[in-house]
Amino acid sequence: MSSKGTLHLIPVSLSPVSSTFWLPHSVQQLAAGLTTYIAENAKTARAFLKQIETAHPLQDITIHTLDKRGTPDTELRSWLQTALNGEDIGLVSEAGCPAVADPGSIAVAMAHQLGIPVKPHVGPSSILLSLMASGLEGQQFTFHGYAPVESGARSKQLKAWELQSKQLKQTQILIETPYRNPGMYTALCQQLHPDTRLCIARDLTGAQEWIRTQTIQKWRQASPPALDKVPCIFLFLAKA
Repeated sequence: MSSKGTLHLIPVSLSPVSSTFWLPHSVQQLAAGLTTYIAENAKTARAFLKQIETAHPLQDITIHTLDKRGTPDTELRSWLQTALNGEDIGLVSEAGCPAVADPGSIAVAMAHQLGIPVKPHVGPSSILLSLMASGLEGQQFTFHGYAPVESGARSKQLKAWELQSKQLKQTQILIETPYRNPGMYTALCQQLHPDTRLCIARDLTGAQEWIRTQTIQKWRQASPPALDKVPCIFLFLAKA
């Protein structure tokens, strides 16, 4: 019986820059040779494959797309049958590291159930890059994903996260849909305590990269930063 293939967790870019900037050459070579991928978004996966110049024509590469509403276990098992037959498979996200704040984690969980080796590869994570650059608490932190869209629920949630930050001395990390970034910035400035420190990390690794940490009081006194339609991470830490 042949040995099992490996599920390779391959990061993709956070911004339109050369792959040499964010992905080790050895990982590019490995990714270029794979013929089966599991992806959050097929279009993004194809863009990544074009960027690394695959060893096979794109039409010969199978891309299984995860369903955001939930991919059935039977379907995941059928996709991973390739690895059970001895072939390596790649897993990619829409941006950054797969399976971190990403639906690819269900494919990784299934691989473990089936006894398929899982190999994570080095690449950019917007969550970790922003935390590294924030100057906020790096020992205790939590990533929440998205806050509620409705203003009343959002305000209530931000205050709850700020209380959690104060009680646990814990950095709170969240994201927003790019076109809603200005609204999130306004809500954070309105709802958080003046002494709470807020970091905004914009367009990480990209041409518009900009990272700034200061108190809410200072953010209120400054002109609003240009955040509309640009990927951003928001981090804050309440004063204990």
